[in-house]
Order: sequence, then structure tokens, then C-alpha cells
Amino acid sequence: MAHSRIRSFVFGLALAATVFTTVSCASGSPAGGVAQATDVAEKTSATPTPTPKPVIVVKNVDVAEPIPFGAVSVDDGALDVGQTAISTNGANGTKVTTWAVTTVDGVETGRTVVSSVTSVAPVDQVTSVGTRVPPPPPAPEPEAAPAPGPDNGGCDPNYSGPCVPIASDVDCAGGSGNGPAYVSGPVYVVGSDIYDLDRDGDGIACDK
Repeated sequence: MAHSRIRSFVFGLALAATVFTTVSCASGSPAGGVAQATDVAEKTSATPTPTPKPVIVVKNVDVAEPIPFGAVSVDDGALDVGQTAISTNGANGTKVTTWAVTTVDGVETGRTVVSSVTSVAPVDQVTSVGTRVPPPPPAPEPEAAPAPGPDNGGCDPNYSGPCVPIASDVDCAGGSGNGPAYVSGPVYVVGSDIYDLDRDGDGIACDK
């Protein structure tokens, strides 16, 4: 009777252990699958996105710039002193500079000079400056007194009427002059009033 109870107890323990193991395995398998799927998702989302590399371009660019012309002066004996004339017109030249231009993703980040060449040389403007001294103008010739005619009888031909003698000085008779020669008027001035007898300039001398 005692042995029968012992066998029953042992059988019950074995049955309970079998049931517990079955239930544990049945319940543990789905949970394990979910954990593995979660780990795979976490690993996938943690992978870093690659950063795109910048596009760097270096290109040569030619830039043309003007070269201002100079100015020089030269003496010119064909021009009078004080005169100037442009004998050669000035012209600007051209300089071409080659730059190495660096861009990153289309944006310029720097440039350096590769070469600089003068493609067109400037032409200086030349101004001629006169150095010739002009000769002085000729002096006016003195007015020659008319020569007395052969029949003037010693009378000055610049006057008509009473004879005006040819002397170092002639004054109107009765006036304030001191001679040495005198004439009584009226006397008509027909040439130059060399003795200043016609004081009022009306062409008639010694009329007062």
C-alpha cells in the first residue's frame, strides 16, 4: 500500500515537470523570435548615411585689362616758342592675366595668378613743343620829308600860300615862338605840318 502511494507521487511529479517544460518551450519560442527581429531593426536604423563629397573644380580664366598710355614731350624747331601740337596720338594697351579659379560645389573659394602677358603694347602720346624764336618784326621806315622842288625858291613844299622857309624851326609871325624863322599867314598845310604851325588841326596855319 505504501509503495503504491510512492509510485503515484513520483508519477505526479514527473507529469508536472513534463507539463511545465512543454509550456515553457511553447511560450518561450515566440518571445525569442520577437527579440531577434527587434535587434535586426535596431542594427538597420543605426547604420550612418554617407556624407556626399564636395565637388572641387579648378579652372583657368583669362581677364583682359587696359594699360593706360603715357605722355612725352619733344622739342620741335619747326614751331615757334609757346606753340604746342600733338604729333602722335596716345593709345591704351591690353594686358591679359590668367587666373586659376577654384570652386567648391559651384561657389568660388579662391584664385591665384598663373601668368600675365601684355597682348597689345600701349602707344605714348607725343606732344611737340616749339623752340623756334621768331625774328622781330621789321622796324618801320622813317617817313622821308619831301624834297624841295627845283622851283620852290627855298620854300617848304609841305605848305602853300606864303612861303614857309626851310629852317631848323619856323613860327608864326606875331606869335610866341622864338624862330629862328617866321611866316605870316594864313598858310595852308598840304603835306606834313613839320613845324607844328596848324595848332587847331583845321589845315590852315597862322590864321590868327
